[in-house]
Amino acid sequence: MEFEKLTVQDEDIGKAIVNAAFKVHSELGPGLLEKIYEVCLEHELKKEGFIVERQLTIPIQYDGITFDEGLRLDILVENKIKAVDQVNPVWQAQVLSHLKLTNLRLGYMINFNVPLIKQGIKRIIA
Repeated sequence: MEFEKLTVQDEDIGKAIVNAAFKVHSELGPGLLEKIYEVCLEHELKKEGFIVERQLTIPIQYDGITFDEGLRLDILVENKIKAVDQVNPVWQAQVLSHLKLTNLRLGYMINFNVPLIKQGIKRIIA
């Protein structure tokens, strides 16, 4: 299956997310609570001028009905890129579902509890 290329803006936001994750991991190292990494990642991205929302609830539509208690996104950057601060095969499927339901194309799963952050970053394109 071949995907449509991401926009330059999406790629730039993605690079900023990865760079911010590297910076946070370099400063804090592994072993802290997810919420700490999430707050610091948000801070780093906002310092770079991005619009960032944390713990955002997104309603879903099903069978012509909108359900307000829909999805919870860990981090949403520029209303385009989803980032979560955990990595697990089940969560990868969840990220793909979130991307599909929100019409977003790019997501990142970031696990800060690894010795080298590059081992903990997974890029997902829908």
